[in-house]
Amino acid sequence: MLLSWLMMKMMDPMIDETTVKMLTEDYKDNPFALLTVAEKMTPRAMIEAAMRAELGKELTRPLGSPVVLSPWNKILLNPRQLFELPTTSTLEISTATVIGPNAQKPLELDIPIMITGMSYGGSLSLQMKMALAKGASLAGTSTNTGESAVTNEERDNARFLIGQYNRGGWLKGPEQLGRLDAIEIQLGQGAWGGAVEEPIAGEKLGEHLRQAWHLEKGQDTGISARMPGKETTQDIIAMVDSMKRQYNVPVGVKIAGSDYIEYELAVIAQTQADFIVIDGAEGGTAAAPPTLEDDLGLPTLHSLVRAVDWLEENELREKFSLIVAGGLATPGHFLKAMALGADAVYIGTVALMAAMQSQVVKTMPQAPPSQLVMYDGQMNDKLDIDKAADHLANFLKSCIVEMKLAVQAIGKTSLNELDRSDLVTVDRDLAEFIGIRYAGSHRRRDIYSELSLEEDLFKNQDVRQH
Repeated sequence: MLLSWLMMKMMDPMIDETTVKMLTEDYKDNPFALLTVAEKMTPRAMIEAAMRAELGKELTRPLGSPVVLSPWNKILLNPRQLFELPTTSTLEISTATVIGPNAQKPLELDIPIMITGMSYGGSLSLQMKMALAKGASLAGTSTNTGESAVTNEERDNARFLIGQYNRGGWLKGPEQLGRLDAIEIQLGQGAWGGAVEEPIAGEKLGEHLRQAWHLEKGQDTGISARMPGKETTQDIIAMVDSMKRQYNVPVGVKIAGSDYIEYELAVIAQTQADFIVIDGAEGGTAAAPPTLEDDLGLPTLHSLVRAVDWLEENELREKFSLIVAGGLATPGHFLKAMALGADAVYIGTVALMAAMQSQVVKTMPQAPPSQLVMYDGQMNDKLDIDKAADHLANFLKSCIVEMKLAVQAIGKTSLNELDRSDLVTVDRDLAEFIGIRYAGSHRRRDIYSELSLEEDLFKNQDVRQH
């Protein structure tokens, strides 16, 4: 109490002086001017300007962009109560999904929420990769290697493991690809604005990671903008088809959403791929330059709608399973994405937040929570793997319970029965773009005729009036 009293006595004169100065001085001598500049530029732009001035190189911001342009909150799901009844019990509602049903060995998951690609070494610590694998397994879903190699630790803890055939060249050959439950050819990423180069200094790599990536001590490596050795679109098509011939698990292609998405899909349509992953601009990553995160790509919602529409218009929707990623964080997001046409969703940042849960106190307030989970995090050895796995599994189970309740209210018996007729929007432009009803327009009266209810409804109204 005494220390607190002394501190306040010392601070009072300074606070008083600053307050008087802000209330009496003209702007040129007033510290309040900094606030007006912050309102003009945004605090983020000011801080990043200072960081650029100090470093003189590109910034690397963790966990994706704060710019969220997908208007999920303007879309609502449609419950049914009287003219059609809710589903009797949530026990009747199926949550299963199948990725690559046409593959020799389809990927059959208990739930449609999957853990996205977050690489060991390039992004996460081995401890967090193990926790994600264990948590996903407890919930009956898959995890993903990201742009890395298959490690024994991740494979042993994962019931279902998807591996990214990546532009770093660290996951290749039958000894690795043959250990996977699905192969995802990574040709772009939302948080990186598509596909760009990313050098990685060998001095930052530990012995375990070097062994996994088959590198010598001190050997530099990195990710290329193009898949190594592939110089044309036809090379990409041939690569996908070759992978499909060699392995009996589903083979897919991951791309970042962009305004050229229909052109990109037209290329994938020429392959024998089993699934497509669309990663919207709101996607996260361990660290990427802010310009790539904030200013490139297409929002997740728009990417998904346009992808589904193109596939349906070209009668290809049944050929490919469709997974969407990029800023999806709540059961509501997941449901709406599925109603728009996704077979499953990928989650990343929110999965990390759920896995860390109260363990963030191990780093805060002295350091950000990322220090607990990143490969180069100063405190990644403090992560309790089993606790993180349990928390992730609980998060996924909680999401599924809420999703089943929503589907019960809608009156359906499976998550994959959701479609655009189950959606309504308060935005007229969004209604036209997606092809769903606008909330400000009335339902046609003849729906009652279709239900043979109109005459009875109006008779009852006449009786009440008399």
